[in-house]
Amino acid sequence: MPKRFFFLSDTPWSDICLIFIFITLFTGCKAVGPDYKPPDLFPEGSWHAPMQKGLAQAPVAPEQLAQWWTVLDDPVLTELISRAVQNNLDVKLALERIRQYRLLKGIEEADRLPTVNASGGASWTGTSNEDGTGTTTKSYSAGLDASWEIDLFGRIQRAIEAADATLSAKQEALRDALVSLVADLADSYINVRTAQIRLNVVRQSIDSQAESFQLTQWQNQAGLTDELDIHQARYSLENAKAQIPALESTLSDAMNRVAVLSGLAPGTLKKKLASPRPLPALPATIAVGLPADTLRRRPDIREAEYELVAQTAQVGVATADLYPKLTLSGSIGVDALSPAALIDNTLDPSHWARSLAASLSQTLFDAGSIRKNIEVQNSLQKQALIQYETAILSALEEVENSLVAYAKEQIRLEHLTVAAQQALIAENLAKKKYESGLIDFTTVLTSQQTVLSYESDLATSQGRCVSNLITLYKVLGGGWTPIASDASKGGQNKSQIESTP
Repeated sequence: MPKRFFFLSDTPWSDICLIFIFITLFTGCKAVGPDYKPPDLFPEGSWHAPMQKGLAQAPVAPEQLAQWWTVLDDPVLTELISRAVQNNLDVKLALERIRQYRLLKGIEEADRLPTVNASGGASWTGTSNEDGTGTTTKSYSAGLDASWEIDLFGRIQRAIEAADATLSAKQEALRDALVSLVADLADSYINVRTAQIRLNVVRQSIDSQAESFQLTQWQNQAGLTDELDIHQARYSLENAKAQIPALESTLSDAMNRVAVLSGLAPGTLKKKLASPRPLPALPATIAVGLPADTLRRRPDIREAEYELVAQTAQVGVATADLYPKLTLSGSIGVDALSPAALIDNTLDPSHWARSLAASLSQTLFDAGSIRKNIEVQNSLQKQALIQYETAILSALEEVENSLVAYAKEQIRLEHLTVAAQQALIAENLAKKKYESGLIDFTTVLTSQQTVLSYESDLATSQGRCVSNLITLYKVLGGGWTPIASDASKGGQNKSQIESTP
């Protein structure tokens, strides 16, 4: 037999075969613990809210929902969202967490493979030489040892399942961050435009009231009115001017919010947003789909389900501790009296010291610790299920409320539009009658204040209608793009994330 195969000649092959037959038999065992089965929690049927003001119980186009802000047709908003998706710190944090949990999953997967360690050493031993018989002994060693836990009852498999589900949950958390980011940025942008419109309304009212104040002064100089009209006109004018600082503060806050959401320092975008733009028009129709479709799409619901999947797998990890653990171990090593001899012995298998062992361990007594841990994991699984159910109910509530709010605010806007128009007509008539001396200034004063109130409410309602549209798209799960899907453990679509837009 060639020398290079000599080290195999005395290997206990019968023992090795028995070990591998034992491994083959037991690794075919089903992993202990419960398999995840998706609970039937999604409702059937349609939304309870009435389909008014363009709402339609029709399927939602995924592409349109993914980039819903394009229906607003505002290039400034589109540019801001594109920048925010790349620079927002919450999105960056969510991406880094995905990286973290992907690495943690890799750590769990590494437990499937053996662990191999290398070692080496050198020692010098000397004895006393007082009697002239002292000696010095040198020795050198090198070796490899390996250990491998055989996953007999699926502990490692369940741990990998938990890590995989947790990673998926973090991916859904990123998508949820995108949904919130796009909606929050769009809402803040609408707040900017609404504040600018309200400022314009107040400034126009100030101009009108300044004219009235001047008129009262002329009327007083002509002896047609007393000083009461002057004082009334003056306090009404100053009250209108007092609204400017508060609105300017609101505008500044909204601009700073847009900047921070875009990953920029506050104040950075004030020049870009300084020029007022009209509020976007509402789309003629909005498809809202069915409740079950919305729940399947919403990242927060998907995240909650993956958390339930992960916790179900953790029950299996804990249960596996009730069963025996099989570990294979082996080592190869060489010794020599000099470095050169160590190299020669390493290359000559006949000098190798080797061992192979299999050990089976079973916990016999732990004062109930393992079973209590299983109960803990079962409790955490029930908590995850409750949280999943809570997320579903909260999502349904949000959509129902948003559907009603979107339609009702438009109805309110219609009435406010008529009220503002009528108030403006009444103000013009009051001014003419006052100039003709037919009425006192109190009527003019009241009409001007009414116009300012209604037009301010009208601008606020216009902005709120667009904000309600943004909220509706948010609660429908719009703002992220699925680019590939496969069946997840929960039976829902598991998608990768594409940078949006």
